[in-house]
Amino acid sequence: MAPTVISGLSPDSRCSTEEIFGPVVTLHRFETDDEALEIANCTSYGLAGSVWTSDLERGRRFSESIETGMVWINAWLHRDLRVPFGGVKDSGVGREGGKWSLGFFSEAMNVCVKHD
Repeated sequence: MAPTVISGLSPDSRCSTEEIFGPVVTLHRFETDDEALEIANCTSYGLAGSVWTSDLERGRRFSESIETGMVWINAWLHRDLRVPFGGVKDSGVGREGGKWSLGFFSEAMNVCVKHD
């Protein structure tokens, strides 16, 4: 599938708010950081996102308000496998990576035996 860029949609359109898992991006204009944050959080999913800026402190502050499991600033998919990976809202089923993998890939079980 060829990478696809889509513009001109409403931020609450289906294409803008669902997890497509393809080489697709939707573009939305905004005037303020608050408006951009409202657009970014206008979805029931939250696996990952990225913030692109020349002002790293502004990007850090903005990224702390995005409702997502992972945020990159001026990067994408750069990841240390020792840190948690996973989404929020309707994205993902928990955290994996590093010590978080123990719980994610394990199934706890309690076996009780009465000895006479």
